[in-house]
Parts: sequence; structure tokens; C-alpha cells
Amino acid sequence: MYEITAFITIILFMHISSNLSKKILAWYDNNKRSLPWRVGKNSSKRLYYRLLSEFMLQQTQVKTVIPYFKKFITVFPNLKSLSKSSEIKILKLWEGLGYYRRAKNLLITSKILVKKNNLKLPKKIHDIKKLPGIGDYTANALLALVHDMPTIAIDGNVKRVFSRILNKNENKINFEKLVLINKKRLFITKRNSDFVEAMMEFGALICKPREPECFKCDIKNICKYFKTKKKFNSYNKLKIIEKSYDVFCYLKKNKKEIALTKKNTLGFLDKFNLPIIKETSIRNKNKDWSFLCNYKNSISNKRLNINLYYKFSNKIPSSFNWYSLNKNKEFIPTFTKKIFKQVSNLY
Repeated sequence: MYEITAFITIILFMHISSNLSKKILAWYDNNKRSLPWRVGKNSSKRLYYRLLSEFMLQQTQVKTVIPYFKKFITVFPNLKSLSKSSEIKILKLWEGLGYYRRAKNLLITSKILVKKNNLKLPKKIHDIKKLPGIGDYTANALLALVHDMPTIAIDGNVKRVFSRILNKNENKINFEKLVLINKKRLFITKRNSDFVEAMMEFGALICKPREPECFKCDIKNICKYFKTKKKFNSYNKLKIIEKSYDVFCYLKKNKKEIALTKKNTLGFLDKFNLPIIKETSIRNKNKDWSFLCNYKNSISNKRLNINLYYKFSNKIPSSFNWYSLNKNKEFIPTFTKKIFKQVSNLY
């Protein structure tokens, strides 16, 4: 039954897709945002800017990325300069952007492109996906945006546009098959990279998750979502994950220092310089620890309830090192800096 429905969906889309690219591109030419990573097709900065922006935009909004991108290209103006940097310097620049594994993968990828690929991005998707931190979506995005190839990076924005055109739930559409069968109808111009970016831009600015601006829409005459009264629910609320953690901080007697480790395996903090953190369900109830405060922290769709404990000591576990609360030269995640502020008040 699903295959029959999917086939009918694709057939219906065939009658729509031939006009879609022209309309979307016309809208894009008049309404696209001025973003710092959008450079001309012949620009020597194209690969670097696109690679950097795609890594930064993973799970992060455009408005958040812009200042980080501008700061990054000031320090590292090209791919070669980035490849020569140290991980700690990259992480310091990335500080506050979150998901720090992206920064590590970006650095490794830059080294591979410089040393093994002669500053060029592979032209085959399976070769691009071999680069650290690059999956299906980013690989397709880079193929289109760097090499101008006729492929679509199917993100949430693109899915939403296609879903509304057909007025069908996303889970009832095979987007990869839809694009593949309609490839010749979708890519009817020589502006492949512009079309891919226009689709994402259109979804972000017009075909928004909630309160889409249908009456401003340039494709409403081919959109079933606009034309019908029986509209599907196109907004899937992100599931919020709530967890409670206890954070245990060793503080050095008579000095504003905190014990940190790189061996913490709690996933959302990515193993960088962290205090002892345990889930509340397995909390250490040792009376040597004193309760300091409780505070809330949010990371993406995670809502964290943090209980902060501390004790003064000159002895710490072997995997820890003392770090100054005020004069720290290492990369420290924003989450850990919040802990710094709390424990600093104890001195």
C-alpha cells in the first residue's frame, strides 16, 4: 500500500515540478538574504566558505552562525591556513557554538583536502562522505554548492516545501526517489547550485514550519497545501528530552582552581575538560560533598536540570588537572564556564 501511495505521489509531482525551479529561482533572485558565505561560482573562496558554513550550520541556525563565520574567516582566511592550525585554537574560536565535534572534524577534513586532494573537493558523493563529519545531507549540499551538480540537499526546509506542494505528511514521501525521478524537470536551468540554495531559502523564509506566508508565496498556484482546506499538520514539534545531572567539583584550597578532566564520557559535552558529572539516579551521596545550587541548562532539544556539588581538596583523581578559574588558556565549553561562575563565588 505504501509503495502504491508513493508511486501516485511521484506521478502527481511530475505535473508540478517542471515549473517549480523557474518560480523558485525568480523568487530567490529578488529575495535572497545577503550571507557572508555566498560567493560567486568562480571565487577562489567558494570551497572554503561553503565547507566552513555547512559544518557550522549543522544543527545551528543561520543567525547564530553568521558572527562565528565572520570571526573564523578573519583568523583563518583560507582552507590552507585552517589546515595548519591546532585543535585548541579551532575550539577556542568555536566556543559557544556548541557541538564541538564539528570543529574537530572540520580541522581533519581541511588537512585531508590540502594534503591529499590538492585543495579540491571530490566530485563523487561516496568520496565526499569519506571526509570526517560529512553525511548524506552535507555531501549533497557540497556537490551542489561547490561543483554546481544537479543534486538536492534534502534538509527540513526542502522536505517541508515538497510536502506542502503535495499536501502530504513527510513520512509518506520518499524524497530521494521523488527527486531522482523528477531530476530532469527540477534541474532545467544551468543554475543547479542556486536552485538548491533557493529551495532551502524558500523553506526558511516563506514556507516556514509555523505560520507560512502563503499569500506572499510565488508557487501557491501549484501548491495543494494552499489550495485545499484539508491541510496536513506540517509542524512536527521537536521532542524535548529532560534529564537531571549532578555535577561534582573539586576546588583547590586557598586557590581559585577547579579540577577538570578530558575523560568524561557524557555524550552531550563531548569529552572536553569537564567536572565529574553523574546522572541523578546514580548520585554519590557522600557527605563530603556540599550542595551549592541548582540551575537549568538547554542544549538543542535537551533540557538539563543541574545540581551542583563541591568540596575543597588538594588531592584529585589521577585523570584530573587543576585549572585556574580566572586565567584559563585551554578551550573550555560554555557549559563548564557556567560552573566556573557558580564556584567562583565560594572563594
